[in-house]
Amino acid sequence: MPADESSINLTHHFLIAMPGLQDAAFSKSVVYLCEHSARGALGLVINKPSDINLGNLFDKVELPLGRNDLARTPVFQGGPVQTERGFVLHEAVFTRESAPSEPVYASTMTIPGGLEMTTSKDVLEALSTGAGPRKVLVSLGYSAWGEGQLESELAENSWLTVGADIAVIFDTPVEQRYEKALSLLGLQSWMLSPDAGHA
Repeated sequence: MPADESSINLTHHFLIAMPGLQDAAFSKSVVYLCEHSARGALGLVINKPSDINLGNLFDKVELPLGRNDLARTPVFQGGPVQTERGFVLHEAVFTRESAPSEPVYASTMTIPGGLEMTTSKDVLEALSTGAGPRKVLVSLGYSAWGEGQLESELAENSWLTVGADIAVIFDTPVEQRYEKALSLLGLQSWMLSPDAGHA
């Protein structure tokens, strides 16, 4: 891999699918990258709701949902890997006792940019009591790229990239997230050609 490619770090960025990307899991998707390094990348699709909501999910895991504001929030299809497993993207949560560098939950990845991704059930238990992070996106499954794979897809013009805006994840209606992410680049979907970038 050329040295310039290995230095790309797209952690806390959006991947925005180009029109030519026809893969069912990623067509017209916006992926939030939680981690990107020389070893590969991991992210969550933030604009493909599943057919269940958080109310249904909490019923399935036999927990009450102590947050009425979240009951109708969709659970997302985060990607094609481990689709039976839950991933919770949320604002960083600090207790008075914890330092900012110490996550509150048992299995949490801290992401530069003020977000965390938790895979342990304790975050759901916190939400069940009405506590927990104020803003959450829950997905089943995640998206992953092996070493050099994402860089290859970028070189093939499969994705546009832009620094993530947390408001797109938590405050933008699902059906507007693709266009909103594009607008961060000053683009609209009609401007994109399926053949963009190819001679």
